[in-house]
Amino acid sequence: MNSISKTTINFLKDLKQNNNRDWFANNKSIFESEQKLIKKFYVSLQEKLKEHDEIESLKMFRIYRDVRFSKDKTPYKPHFAGNFVRATNKLRGGYYLRIRPGESFLAGGFWEPNKEDLLRIRKEFEMDTSEIREILNNPTFIKYFGKLEGESLKTAPRGFDKDHPDMDLIKMKQFIVTRSFTDQEVLSPDFLDEINKSFKAMRPYFNYMSEVLTTDLNGVSIID
Repeated sequence: MNSISKTTINFLKDLKQNNNRDWFANNKSIFESEQKLIKKFYVSLQEKLKEHDEIESLKMFRIYRDVRFSKDKTPYKPHFAGNFVRATNKLRGGYYLRIRPGESFLAGGFWEPNKEDLLRIRKEFEMDTSEIREILNNPTFIKYFGKLEGESLKTAPRGFDKDHPDMDLIKMKQFIVTRSFTDQEVLSPDFLDEINKSFKAMRPYFNYMSEVLTTDLNGVSIID
């Protein structure tokens, strides 16, 4: 399955307009059919990814929402989404793709790094940002992703000089890259290749972050 079907987009549009259990129950067979189609697309993308990266697994997310602690009580997510896990503890970062009418996007990076990883990244930036800035300023990176995204602290993290010249990076709490797509782009026959090229363009960033997160500040490996 090398392309997204228009029926998939139409189903998701209908679900957004009729996000209730009765409608979903009456259209369960359509959902199951579209779910099978989209899973085939993600599997095809996984095979593409394996040509240039080590992928351990594909996880497709459930369409059912957990509404227990949410103000939004709609029971279903009007999108399909999945992520690809990189293999071994030496390869950090992961690939994510969401298909949602008018709001489709891919993403990769580090959404909620644990406190140890976050400190290690900040210490690396405190010491030297020349390599990461070279990656972020690369024309290919800018073409696909624009810039590094994510939430930041309002002030310097504890223990860091507030006047450090690289405080813009040190303050970050998340380190994410994204690319959005229109419905026309999602339905185009080259969408699979475009996603794959985007994920491939993340590799220099992933390679850098993997090196940082698997070594100490002297560059010595901290994993077996």
